[in-house]
Amino acid sequence: MANVLVLHGPNLNRLGKREKHIYGQTTLAQINKKLVEKGKQWGLDVECFQSNSEGELIDRIHQCDGVFQYIIINPGAYTHYSYAIRDAIASVDLPVFEVHLSNIHLREEFRHTSVTAPVCKGQIVGFGPLGYELALVAIAEMEATSSKQKGGKR
Repeated sequence: MANVLVLHGPNLNRLGKREKHIYGQTTLAQINKKLVEKGKQWGLDVECFQSNSEGELIDRIHQCDGVFQYIIINPGAYTHYSYAIRDAIASVDLPVFEVHLSNIHLREEFRHTSVTAPVCKGQIVGFGPLGYELALVAIAEMEATSSKQKGGKR
């Protein structure tokens, strides 16, 4: 079973309360619960972590070596300027998927650039909480493909 770390950046603990017209009414606890459940269905062990602190997010990324096989990250506003998080992602040798609830490319101009996306496997934006599940689907498919290539069964 592959281990997946889901990292939620600043202000995502306020989901369901903040800017509902942009982020919807789903809370972070609801998102996390669904991700853990979907992960189990797809043979993935999902752990979720949220922090408003850049340093804590970086520390969690660094701690992934040998523990997790994948990271899903919503860096929040750090997406647009945190070279430290970008460098932390680049420092680990595992696929990282960037997820955003809203379509950052349709919002304010300063949100159009992601400094973290170039070191990620891919970016999923604009699908609300479903974006996290889409990243899990991609991971489950990668695991299935890897298992087949190794001659194993899923």
